[in-house]
Amino acid sequence: MSETGRATGRRRIPRPDEGAVIPPGPSPVDLHAHTTRSDGVLEPVRLVADAVAAGVRVFALTDHDTLAGYRDVVAAGTVPDTMTLIPGVEINALVTRDLGLWEGELHILGFGMDPDDEAFEAALAAQRDERRSRFWRTVDRLREIALPIDAQVATLDPKDEDALGRPTIARALIAAGFATSVEDAFARIIGHGSPGYVRRSGLGPEDAIRVIRAAGGLPVLAHFREAPQRMDLLRELVEVGLAGLEVYYRSFDQLTVSIVGDVASRLGLLATGGSDYHGDLGTYAETHRTLWVPPEIGSTLTSRLTPRP
Repeated sequence: MSETGRATGRRRIPRPDEGAVIPPGPSPVDLHAHTTRSDGVLEPVRLVADAVAAGVRVFALTDHDTLAGYRDVVAAGTVPDTMTLIPGVEINALVTRDLGLWEGELHILGFGMDPDDEAFEAALAAQRDERRSRFWRTVDRLREIALPIDAQVATLDPKDEDALGRPTIARALIAAGFATSVEDAFARIIGHGSPGYVRRSGLGPEDAIRVIRAAGGLPVLAHFREAPQRMDLLRELVEVGLAGLEVYYRSFDQLTVSIVGDVASRLGLLATGGSDYHGDLGTYAETHRTLWVPPEIGSTLTSRLTPRP
């Protein structure tokens, strides 16, 4: 589950026309979504089918630390001619400096990497190893604070080992009767500052950007609503290869879209956007109805990517 940072600095009161984004129609673009290959609830082929049915024409599966979902869909041959499916990934990068970032993380999306790049796959495999370690350390921590979920995680399918993450923990807490929803589990038990929180380890943002670039991809900073207050940090990331900024994020209001979009323009960054769909709050169709990413966002991104056979 993605958790955006806490905004810093004073925000002016938005005008009435700067409230919730009201989509003018079905969004033709969604560049941020998760499947069972990481922490989503839908199989990759099913999610792509639901996106096609919702009217999406440019789509990216951005599972955490893996391109397996993209490979599943390509192997199944179920992507229609009406959709462009982009290889995507999300890397939750650990910031070791004290920058006041929520959970000390920045989430780096990658688009258009070569799925056959062995060095990139090795980097993602190392990330998955770190994530599995954090998962089981969290299970241990929950047992220590009298919130055991051993019975619930014992039923997990071994083939899903690469997909273990905190949303899986949250769902287990719900099944055990310790939480009422994924959001409740994060807020009270496993989120930053909560008693069951275990710190992440793995790639930092600069290294995440570099490995995405080395595999032929474009690195994009996800759901960073603090962008206007963190220009120096963004410039540092641009120096090492950051290519874009997620501007059209489903939970951003119109004011946030406007100010984050202005930052992207000022820094010469590619604007992207997506639903960050996981599936715990409803169907893809329900989530998609609240999303708007303009069609030119998809065409601009695809024009910048290296063509794949």
